[in-house]
Amino acid sequence: MEMTRTSDTALGFHFRILACGAAFALLAGCSETKLLVHTAKSLTRDDGGSARGTYKVGNPYRIGGVWYYPNVDYRYRETGIASWYGPKFHGNRTANGERFDQNAITAAHRTLPLPSMVRVTNLENGRALRIRVNDRGPYAHGRIIDLSRRAAQLLGFSRKGTAKVRIEILPDESRQLAMLYRNGRNQVQIARANGNAPVPSGRPAVRAAPRMAVTKAPLEPVGEGKSVPRRESPAGTAPPKAPDREAGLEPQADGQVTQEPVSAAPMYIQAGAFAQFDNANRLRARLSVLGRTEVVGVMYGEQQLFRVRVGPIRRLRRADAILERLIGAGYTQAQIVVDG
Repeated sequence: MEMTRTSDTALGFHFRILACGAAFALLAGCSETKLLVHTAKSLTRDDGGSARGTYKVGNPYRIGGVWYYPNVDYRYRETGIASWYGPKFHGNRTANGERFDQNAITAAHRTLPLPSMVRVTNLENGRALRIRVNDRGPYAHGRIIDLSRRAAQLLGFSRKGTAKVRIEILPDESRQLAMLYRNGRNQVQIARANGNAPVPSGRPAVRAAPRMAVTKAPLEPVGEGKSVPRRESPAGTAPPKAPDREAGLEPQADGQVTQEPVSAAPMYIQAGAFAQFDNANRLRARLSVLGRTEVVGVMYGEQQLFRVRVGPIRRLRRADAILERLIGAGYTQAQIVVDG
């Protein structure tokens, strides 16, 4: 999701003060960030009983000097760096009131409605997974999504800690989740949607709605960085019928890992996106002291935007450092992006 900058006032900053500006920004934002992260992910621990979630979008909020604007966007698609969270937050309430389960297939995102369904693709090994978003975060500037431990394991980066990813919202499933949550739900439905499906005693199990045929394979026990072998659907198999939306069955993060083709995914710092080329070109000139800088024209819907990018950058640590310098100098729309 790209946003044009609302002002060009940051263009007057001189890069001789970048390092100092970043340091002060980090110090000033440290306590603020810790407080809000604690509030978002570490609310009262729920060691018993159910944690019933609600549908929410939320109001704009600020973390470490950067504003985030939750909204409903069924065109959402973004690339960047994913991280994961687990034991420290296991059993705590998520931002929409559910109980976080590190073994479920869920995620935290800064702006998507809660809950939403997304497809996350690891651009380093091609593994892709449907994941249910029910929490806010991550709050590190250089990360775009925080996965549960189980989701990170399935995508093959739990040991490494981070991965280059592509996130795409699944519009139909996300709309259905919004409708179901607005109409009220129970804890069993939440557990089924998370990929944990306990069946109440004395009641028949409800089978999941059929899905379109996809290539899939089990997770390899070792070698997280390796690609999953492709398995083709049996020849002559008729495609399953589309899910019955009227039946009220909830879209599920079913844990099925699919394999997508991927290639080299170079990493950049996107400093801003402008509607006017001249504004983008002026920023490119100012950022050239950081290394190779370019202006890339793209279409977002019917609007043409001009992105200013620094890179490619090989190491994530260096990308994080440059990003913090830019944010500290006032370029709060800067972010790490990946071609893929």
